[in-house]
Amino acid sequence: MRSHVKIAVIGGGVVGCSVLYHLTKLGCKDVVLLERDELTSGSSWHAAGGIHTHNSDVNMSKLQKYTIEIYKELEEISEQKCSVHLTGGIMVADSKERFDFLKLAVDLGKSSGIERDLISMDEAKKLFPLIEDTSHFYGAMYEKHDGHLDPSGVTNAYAKAARIQGAEIYRKTCVKEIIPQSQGGFNLVTDQGTIYAEQVVNAGGLWAREVGRMVGIELPLLAMEHHYIITDTIPLIEKMEEEIIHCVDFGAEIYMRQEHNGLLLGTYEKQATPWSTHQTPWDFGHELLNPNLDRIEPSLRLAFERYPAIGEVGIKRVINGPFTFAPDGNPLLGPVRGVPGFWSACAVMAGFSQGGGVGLALANWMLEGDPGLDVFAMDVSRFGEYATLPYTNAKVKENYSKRFSITYPTEELPAARNIRRTALYDRQKSNNAVFTVAHGLEQVKYYALSAKDSVEEHTFRRSESFDIVAKEVKNTRENVGLFDISGFAKYEVKGPGAAEWLDTIMANNLPKTHRLVLSPMLNYNGNIIGDLTIAKLKKDHFMLFGSGPCEEFHMRWFEQHLPKNGVEVRSLFSAFNGLSISGPHAHALLSACTYENIAKDVFSFLDIKPLIVGNIPTLTARVSFTGELGYEIWVKPEYLLSLYEQLTQAGKEFGLQSFGLYALNSMRIEKSFGSYLREYKPDYNPIEAGLGRFVSKKKDHYIGAEATRENRAKKQEKKLCTLLIHDAPYEAHPYMPLTDQDNALLGFVTSSGYGHYVNKSLAMGYVSSDHVQVGNKVKIHMMMERYDAEIIKNSPFDPQAERMRQTQ
Repeated sequence: MRSHVKIAVIGGGVVGCSVLYHLTKLGCKDVVLLERDELTSGSSWHAAGGIHTHNSDVNMSKLQKYTIEIYKELEEISEQKCSVHLTGGIMVADSKERFDFLKLAVDLGKSSGIERDLISMDEAKKLFPLIEDTSHFYGAMYEKHDGHLDPSGVTNAYAKAARIQGAEIYRKTCVKEIIPQSQGGFNLVTDQGTIYAEQVVNAGGLWAREVGRMVGIELPLLAMEHHYIITDTIPLIEKMEEEIIHCVDFGAEIYMRQEHNGLLLGTYEKQATPWSTHQTPWDFGHELLNPNLDRIEPSLRLAFERYPAIGEVGIKRVINGPFTFAPDGNPLLGPVRGVPGFWSACAVMAGFSQGGGVGLALANWMLEGDPGLDVFAMDVSRFGEYATLPYTNAKVKENYSKRFSITYPTEELPAARNIRRTALYDRQKSNNAVFTVAHGLEQVKYYALSAKDSVEEHTFRRSESFDIVAKEVKNTRENVGLFDISGFAKYEVKGPGAAEWLDTIMANNLPKTHRLVLSPMLNYNGNIIGDLTIAKLKKDHFMLFGSGPCEEFHMRWFEQHLPKNGVEVRSLFSAFNGLSISGPHAHALLSACTYENIAKDVFSFLDIKPLIVGNIPTLTARVSFTGELGYEIWVKPEYLLSLYEQLTQAGKEFGLQSFGLYALNSMRIEKSFGSYLREYKPDYNPIEAGLGRFVSKKKDHYIGAEATRENRAKKQEKKLCTLLIHDAPYEAHPYMPLTDQDNALLGFVTSSGYGHYVNKSLAMGYVSSDHVQVGNKVKIHMMMERYDAEIIKNSPFDPQAERMRQTQ
């Protein structure tokens, strides 16, 4: 065994072998893989082997498509058969709501370049003749990329191809200890000796938690028991000349594919069962778990009813094996904050659909400094310290049990809720607040008119909150609204080198003392990794404000780029809470609560300063995401409830009412205000995103400066636009296609919402630059219906921004 290596990959399942292969494909030969037993030990060897491209995240769909397409390349390089059967597949829906879900999937496919088609149940029956009675179903979707493969063959193909390209693989080499070194890198103590690695990839699969614990971290993942059965020969299948296609039945919560002349049938049962909730046994390998058919009996009963030919034959084999999930079902990928050089590539529950894309993204990230596209949906940094072991176990169980159920955008999942709350939670709840959760924190969506209206309808269309939100918007626009901004991310930056450091990681010029500026933060490719507000409180002391869910993501970036001394950065997410007041009476309300001079020409737009509000010390900024004259009032957590009480008491005179996230979204879209992770993300640069005015032309030393200069000098392929949707019965979902009259793709939606004050259905999205002109028409897809839309000028409400800038 070698004594020194640039990169060591721990884990010889499909994900570890894919990472190894992609590192060598990108030219890194100084890489080894350490496997405690044999390749595929753990989860890979007993996987059902299904492959598909469907995913609600467009970028993950693209990576899944890449995964499927790379198998041919692997076979050519390794001369190892992957036994890929691209049979195609159908998804069947047994209700109108599930059929809506399939319509969305078809439209998402168009945005990501993946062809999918809705088909009738008669067509579905021809493709999957085990369907006898079509009356069970509402409709179906067909996709040609579905299929299955040989899990062992694929894993070994990755391994062989990686070895051919220069990697080394050490089997029967168990990592016992990982010791970070003062000069950087790690000593990996194994039962075969010690190897020093500059960087380490945790692809430990079932043992990923244990590998993480070796460097002092607790990764949020849990293994679940998963059943599938293999039937005896089914005469109907035996007589078929071609292999039967895949089928997913959402209502029965099953997936099916051909296995010899029988069927492989798997289920994600409601009675989800975790495995080894605290510690995975190191001596577990090529074993299976005891089957429990009683647990999956409800799904089997539905399968036998809907596909009678299955129930007429025996069960040849029952497989029950563990595999890992993160709380939301997506992988945990990327550099681990606080442990430089330690990378995560685990919780990839759909390893044979996603493993290739995961390997590609991680290899790009490690060698090029960037994964190549926005992968926040599977970035390990999307979880914070709230994702404890009990939280993870509860959420994974919930996610598993809903794997083949539909989660609606209006639906709130109950597991592991009310963990992270502000002091206002009980007051908000007593006012009939309807909550959602973001980055573990309970946040208000809207305030129901009564307790009985506080459960929102599950739908892909407009819910009963529509009229309630309209009232919240109207009051804010005409009187004054109050919004809890505690869910924003807050960071403190201070030290003698603070200004110089911020000047290199922020694309805009820094503000003067007691002022704010908006600034994109860019990666080395010039793409947007942050949309932040910078406040200068005094010399060498700054605060940054940004998107709450990106707290860990941004802290990791900050810490990766900090100088050795002179700058201190810390998150204030839980150390600073706040309330925003906005609307035409906001200034009058704040004036009534303070003895200090806050005249509009004295306390101007984008000012920030310490201010006594009522009897409470605050840091108050004159800024608002609603487009109204407004103030963000920041306090320590122990003052939040008192601040709320004093503002609401004084606000009675001015018509103060609270509003939630739904109303905020409506108002920000009326103003064409983009939002991070929607309009602004690493897939876009600031020029195409319309943020060029917030990028300095006076400095050239910030990260991404060279790429930005190039982007300014050339025509962009797409641009962010605001769109007016005509005659729409509801609003569009993210990534819905925008097409021309001939159905050619022009772009896609990033956000949408009803502009309640302008009384228009609006969307924001990226459109091909050749088509970007005010008044140009597009077709917007909404569950496979096409509606007329047109590109309009930004800011349908108060386009000159007079209301939020007013000085009189």
